[in-house]
Amino acid sequence: MDYSDYRCLRVELTQGVARVTLANGEINLLDKPLFKEMIRLTEQLAADDEVRVVILCSANPDFFIAHFDVGLILKFPVEAPAPDAGLSPFHRMCETLRTMPKATIAVVEGRAGGGGSEIALSCDMRFALRGRAVFNQPEVALGILPGGSGTVRLSRLLGRSRALEVVLGCDDVSAETAQDWGWVNRTLSLTELWPHVDRLAARIASFPAHAVAAAKASVLRAEKEVLPDLLAEAAAFQGTLSGAGTRSAMASFLASGGQTPAGELRLGELAAELHRSSRG
Repeated sequence: MDYSDYRCLRVELTQGVARVTLANGEINLLDKPLFKEMIRLTEQLAADDEVRVVILCSANPDFFIAHFDVGLILKFPVEAPAPDAGLSPFHRMCETLRTMPKATIAVVEGRAGGGGSEIALSCDMRFALRGRAVFNQPEVALGILPGGSGTVRLSRLLGRSRALEVVLGCDDVSAETAQDWGWVNRTLSLTELWPHVDRLAARIASFPAHAVAAAKASVLRAEKEVLPDLLAEAAAFQGTLSGAGTRSAMASFLASGGQTPAGELRLGELAAELHRSSRG
């Protein structure tokens, strides 16, 4: 398949391993152009028999993906989704990463926030750069919730208590803490990270594809009720969009430096500052 017509990312396919490098502006914001390309790309990769392993990474050393574009969220409809609406486009993209019959790996060297964190969470494995990678789910501070699979993935990976610390605290989580909690497979140094990932990807790509697909599907069967939980998450997310203070919190986030490199590099602090004056 041809992967040459993407603008926000590039794809290199070598011996069954597709390395997807995200390159979208100063913070790799998950804006409409990148989102549309990610939807198309995940479907294309899932259907490409030449691809055995998918690696997601970033051209920006500071940001894997900052998060979903808050300006776009402000334009979302507030009406509840229809009972038969099915998965949202974001959930479908994330589920494609989780369920495609090939291994998916996220390499996080900088910040992964909000929807960027959820994309990484949907991959089969995550490897983080020690001392540099940072994770954050800032949504509750903006009056919403992680509506792109974050509540569903984190509760399964971390357990209730740690998932709630992440989701309700909206604070930065270091690569080292993420490893301790099971959020990532491993943290590795700059000299260790890519040799480890490349070796693992090459090994998996060399094995019989039918066995990899069957083994992955068998492991996924342990994750019960994922689709109903994603639908419930989507309905809950939609319900928060009309909540008291939600729109003002998102507007304040943007006005206070959100979606700029300086603001995003201190996302945990910025999330806390949004409501500091209201606490007196």
